[in-house]
Amino acid sequence: MSLEDKLYPLLSFYDRLPLGARSAIGAVYRCLPTSIRRGKHYRGFQKIITEGETWSQEQVWEYQKQQLRKTLRQAAGFCPFYEKRFAEARFSPESIHTPEDMAACPLLTKADILENLPEMVSRAHPQSSQLYITTGGSTGVPVGFYLQKGISRPKEQAMLEGMWKRGGFFEGARLALLRGYVTSTRSTGTISTYDATRDWLMLSSYHLTPERVGEYLSELEKFRPDLLYVYPSSALMLADYIEAAGLKWKIPLRGILCGSERLTNPQKLIIERVFGCRAFAWYGHSERVVLAAQGRNSDHYYFVPQYGFVEFGSPNVDGLCEVIGTSFHNMVMPLIRYRTGDFVRLVDPEEANEFPWPAVSEIAGREQEFLISATGRKISLTAFNMHDRVFDDLYAVQFYQDQRGVAQFRYVSGPSFNPSRLGAIEQSIRRKLGDDFQFTLRQVIEVERTPSGKHKWLVTSLQADENTKP
Repeated sequence: MSLEDKLYPLLSFYDRLPLGARSAIGAVYRCLPTSIRRGKHYRGFQKIITEGETWSQEQVWEYQKQQLRKTLRQAAGFCPFYEKRFAEARFSPESIHTPEDMAACPLLTKADILENLPEMVSRAHPQSSQLYITTGGSTGVPVGFYLQKGISRPKEQAMLEGMWKRGGFFEGARLALLRGYVTSTRSTGTISTYDATRDWLMLSSYHLTPERVGEYLSELEKFRPDLLYVYPSSALMLADYIEAAGLKWKIPLRGILCGSERLTNPQKLIIERVFGCRAFAWYGHSERVVLAAQGRNSDHYYFVPQYGFVEFGSPNVDGLCEVIGTSFHNMVMPLIRYRTGDFVRLVDPEEANEFPWPAVSEIAGREQEFLISATGRKISLTAFNMHDRVFDDLYAVQFYQDQRGVAQFRYVSGPSFNPSRLGAIEQSIRRKLGDDFQFTLRQVIEVERTPSGKHKWLVTSLQADENTKP
């Protein structure tokens, strides 16, 4: 198991230490060999993502077939939920000979995970190998699941870095992050802190206002990062404030890594114009089922075939297809033909592509939604994708806002939810919102949905120019 996974339960304690203590501990940690920090499998996944870019279609399918059968056999033999599902569908892992054969396997939904989580965990792996993670997702439906310690997180980091190289990343790069990190719960608090474990500058998305843009530029110019690692919405706000103040970006960057939110072409052009480098985007999710990123010379998103197996649902009236994925390597809790709820626009098969992989031209959804504080701060809802148990046993969550600085947190509780946990939920949300925000909790039978039936993170009556992207 990697040292990172062993220390993961202590992360919240580390974050509460004084800055000096964190810097000293982090500097020592960063000097440890990569094989110790990230585990013995990290370099293997690095090799797969690097060499895999040169594989032929035949090599890709042989690898995927091997991983699919391994995943399916684990599920069929050791996960009660899948044992029953496969038997009902008369599906066998041994029936997989071509990619099309996966269509005979039953689909998996978020509701299936919420209702059957214990039965989806493999009996073949002890509790000590399980790492529990949750996500609010892009639709406001909290989902909890298990990753495999020593495998899932080293794999994620290795494959992200492999993709990021197309956008300018290199090993040892100094990154400045602007993607939802909380530096202070006070609206006038500090805007940055230093992560010595990775040599990264952590900037607050919550304090980014026109009045404080000079502070952000000062911190960035002192740190001199190689790349920015951002929520697109945060990068757009910073770019907008720089131009509005008549300032200039002075730091030469190798690239801007944009994730967790949708990045449109007009937004991309603004970011690239202001910061003078490429804005490189990718797509993934906490469940770690599939992963995609733009190419070196193309803005199409290519799904990494060594990461997981991707399928696409039938086109809807807008020509968009749902992403359906099957995870590789996580034997603790395989996710098989998982309906992600994310929709994409497929690339015309006749178009020239950089890789012989499934490719899409657009990733819809994951819109940049904001709560607006009393002082005008924009708080991205992407930052409320909690990775602890705070939203466990809630079937749906949603924010409602009809005036600045005031919001209501609506929730639908499941049968196992204990109201005594409301205090912890309130504390967790308040830490994200800051001291220029009032909010209340309200239990509801159902949250408001889109016309197509999807849950919504945010219902707002504020003017569109206040609540949409800058």
